[in-house]
Amino acid sequence: MPRLRPALLAAALSTALSAPSAGARDGGREAHEAHRFGVIGHSFSKPGDEDFKKALAETSEKSLAFVVVTGIKASGEPCGDTLYQERRDLVDKAKRPVIVLPAGSDWADCRNAAGRTNAVERLNRMRELFHGEPQSLGAQKLPLTRLSMSPRFRSYAENAHWTVDSVLYATVNLPANNNHYLAAAGRNSEYEDRMVATRFWLNRLFTLARRDKVDAIVLFSEGDLKPLAEPSGLRSLLRRGSTTRDGFAATRNQVHLLAQKFDGKVLLVDSAALPKDGKPAIGWRQNVGHVSVGGEAVELKVTPGEKALFSLKDAREQ
Repeated sequence: MPRLRPALLAAALSTALSAPSAGARDGGREAHEAHRFGVIGHSFSKPGDEDFKKALAETSEKSLAFVVVTGIKASGEPCGDTLYQERRDLVDKAKRPVIVLPAGSDWADCRNAAGRTNAVERLNRMRELFHGEPQSLGAQKLPLTRLSMSPRFRSYAENAHWTVDSVLYATVNLPANNNHYLAAAGRNSEYEDRMVATRFWLNRLFTLARRDKVDAIVLFSEGDLKPLAEPSGLRSLLRRGSTTRDGFAATRNQVHLLAQKFDGKVLLVDSAALPKDGKPAIGWRQNVGHVSVGGEAVELKVTPGEKALFSLKDAREQ
């Protein structure tokens, strides 16, 4: 087979990247088959990996398109490379494609021997181990597009997107501890820099979704944006000010504004704690949906053409 010259190869790649997906051809959405995916919430309530192994096993045996894992360690476990590597090896043995989403306990809570924050260095190490390739972990690989492919945001490899049939999926690094917003003197540099990257990322995702005319966008995060609790209209103007800054407010507002201009559904999936004896459930307000899975392993079914596009059950159910 003859080799393409560099100029011809570049032109071919450019055409491939800019071409609409199959579901967007002919100016409309095509019919797609139903598919399922798994979500493992932040299950590290105590040190050790037995619960994590069990959750991975429960999802590995199913014909899932992929599994999203939130967090790889408990807050009481060490932040060292040895543990990171052990969990990386564990994830990579899963039978299904696995996408890891960092939890705050993986990096934001980490401190060095002197007791000072070690968050940025640990997050960068996680990026190297869990987000260094343009594909998922697991025995079966799923191609991913990472934010780090953009020259301006090369550090943010944990933010990735991929498409299955008529749905665009994406991870967004929004840790549960108030998005790692620090009420400290001076510049809150990690939070502020990451929020610039997050704004760019969300704008990019919705632009792609509109271009490709997908049926839905699913955003995975650890932290709960509380998208269905956000007051709207006059109530938002009359709301009392809070003495504590909401680290998710800017992102929540952006998602709402972008969703208003999107014809499909927007589902936010996070690992916020569930009420005692509570079970994950999907709630909706207009085209924005939300579900918290806590530390559960759950399975969601996507059925294009149905009024209830998304339905979910506990992954432990048979």
